[in-house]
Amino acid sequence: MARGSRHRLLLLLLRYLVVALGYHKAYGFSAPKDHKVVTAIEYQEVILACKYPKKTIAFRLEWKKLGPSVSFVYYQQALQGDFKDRAELIDFSIRIKNVTRNDAGKYRCEISAPSEQGQNLEEDTVTLEVLVAPAVPSCEVPNSALSGTVVELRCQEKEGNPAPEYTWFKDGVRLFGNLKFGSQNTNSSYTMNTKSGTLKFNTVSKLDSGEYSCEARNSVGHRRCPGKRMQVDDLNISGIIAAVVIVALVISICGFGVCYAQKKGYFSIENSQDDMQKKRPSRRVVLHLKILRVKMISSTQNPL
Repeated sequence: MARGSRHRLLLLLLRYLVVALGYHKAYGFSAPKDHKVVTAIEYQEVILACKYPKKTIAFRLEWKKLGPSVSFVYYQQALQGDFKDRAELIDFSIRIKNVTRNDAGKYRCEISAPSEQGQNLEEDTVTLEVLVAPAVPSCEVPNSALSGTVVELRCQEKEGNPAPEYTWFKDGVRLFGNLKFGSQNTNSSYTMNTKSGTLKFNTVSKLDSGEYSCEARNSVGHRRCPGKRMQVDDLNISGIIAAVVIVALVISICGFGVCYAQKKGYFSIENSQDDMQKKRPSRRVVLHLKILRVKMISSTQNPL
């Protein structure tokens, strides 16, 4: 009984072994390689390498760009899409002649070839990172400001890769801060943040008047926005006092006029009704006019 159970168990193990060997013989094995990262500057060329020991007669090569939707770069022995005009195949690698920021992403080459163990499949994954120079930054500089107030200038750029750092210039001269504060460079009159691109005056003065421009810079290039002038003026205290006095005088005169009119009764309802009654003709006058009119009509009808 025990021998029969052992015999059936050995047969079952042998059957699984035969199936596994058959699967290996038919499909081979997959051997993924280490992941690589390649960087390239926009509008220059780059090679996406896919290394394989040797070419065989019956090998099959495919290049794919991975993402939410997988797209073919090289399929059925031909480059696909816009890679036809700006790329070429070198052995198993692809050379892109004119890299754009849209090419950034993860790529995978797949090579299948027959071997003694069956169909051998190898994969190689490459991540392409495209470096982009900054565009002209957008600069926000107020035209005017009052002395002693808080003023903040802003500079921003969204296309550069890696993210750029910002530098402000006044009248063409670079503004420096205390380097020991790192990116938060400060001095007695302003605070400059090279990461966010802000230039903040806690108490702006007339000495800060001038033309300001901002430069965005990364490892690829730099661009600067056109200069904009900021005029700082002192607060005109005497003018404000004079305006307040004039407004107070006007309000006082208007109030005095209203009080005088009320005392004289110009706004009284009874006086207005009396005036209306005075303007209306009395009943006696109206009756007299009617009698006079009747007499005149009768005299015209019965002449002497």
